Amino acid sequence: MARLVFTNPSITINSVDLTDRIAQVSIDMSFAEVETTAFGDSAVTRVAGLGDHSVSLSFHQDFASGEVEATIYPLLGTTTAVIVKPVNTTTSTDNPSYSFNALVTEWTPVSGNVGELLTADVTWPISGLVNKTTS
Repeated sequence: MARLVFTNPSITINSVDLTDRIAQVSIDMSFAEVETTAFGDSAVTRVAGLGDHSVSLSFHQDFASGEVEATIYPLLGTTTAVIVKPVNTTTSTDNPSYSFNALVTEWTPVSGNVGELLTADVTWPISGLVNKTTS
């Protein structure tokens, strides 16, 4: 099995490629645990309930037209399409594409210390399913 050093992903938000302005991405997927134990069972039984997924991103802030602030700020309070691929090449079984709609619930346009890179870290809930495509 090949190993991957994460250096060249593809990350688009609202059809804008912001890959070169993002330092970290994480898609977190979890499902509610619903207990189904009934009389006569000798152990607890469970099934998966509703999914509750999120995406976390660390942006390098940029106020230029078509960059980070211009893309994210108008999306506050709305859902937007996000597509993440591990490598910025053609989608395949070795390079799946994860697409979903994220609810843009938070944004910090300016936060930093003197002499440091201006960044914006967010975690947005995913509305609906995370779709994995391999072709």
